[in-house]
Amino acid sequence: MFPELNNLLSTAPDRTEQGKLTLLCDAKTDGSFLVHHFLSFYLKANCKVCFVALVQSFSHYNIVGQKLGVSLTAARERGQLVFLEGLKSSVDILFHAQDKEPHPLQFLRDASTGNLQSLYKFVQDTLMPVDSGDTPWKYPVLLVDNLSVLLSLGMRAVAVLDFMQYCRATVCCKLKGNVVALVHDNSDADDEENDTLLNGLSHQSHLILRAEGLATGFCKDVHGQLSILWRKLSQTTAQRDRSLTYQYKIQDKNVSFFAKGMSPAVL
Repeated sequence: MFPELNNLLSTAPDRTEQGKLTLLCDAKTDGSFLVHHFLSFYLKANCKVCFVALVQSFSHYNIVGQKLGVSLTAARERGQLVFLEGLKSSVDILFHAQDKEPHPLQFLRDASTGNLQSLYKFVQDTLMPVDSGDTPWKYPVLLVDNLSVLLSLGMRAVAVLDFMQYCRATVCCKLKGNVVALVHDNSDADDEENDTLLNGLSHQSHLILRAEGLATGFCKDVHGQLSILWRKLSQTTAQRDRSLTYQYKIQDKNVSFFAKGMSPAVL
């Protein structure tokens, strides 16, 4: 995890909020560093994590995790991390024999269903506490990287929003855990489905982190801009949404943040 980002969010592994949906968004840049941050953050917070990884392999996330001080291999062996490797699973379901039990990515084989019920059931079965004994984990967390891939695989935005609504009801409301999901913003493209997904999730989210590339183009000392929006979803409070914007530079094992125009390289 990145300590500077924790400071901006006023959080730490030993003092975390529960029942929250966090939306990660990237536009004209790679926002995967946010995924790596939250993955390592919740593992260090001793949470049970279900990671639906639709973009990269397990080894990729594990290598980055080791740089951030966590071992995904060890977390998976002790049962803290359940990792759904989308790239490998998609090959299995398309080219290998069908198992008796429905696969979490069953929609790849049977697109006529038009829903993500099998994926939701996988998340539900993974994060539901067992009846025997006390769980050693603080609370459950669902992490998805990234939801835009589901649209590329043929799912409609409404189906993905339904899936997220069920996950939010189960993980956030029932189990008092958290959900974190990344969505690409294709604002330059005429992509109505992606816009529907992004807008729908924005209205449900308690926290939105949006990483954007610089309008001026590539810069070796400033890699992008991060907007942080805390949303007040309750209608019973007069508090308003609060937002902050910083620029950032990604380093090998860290990300440094600074006010716009205040990069050490230009001072």
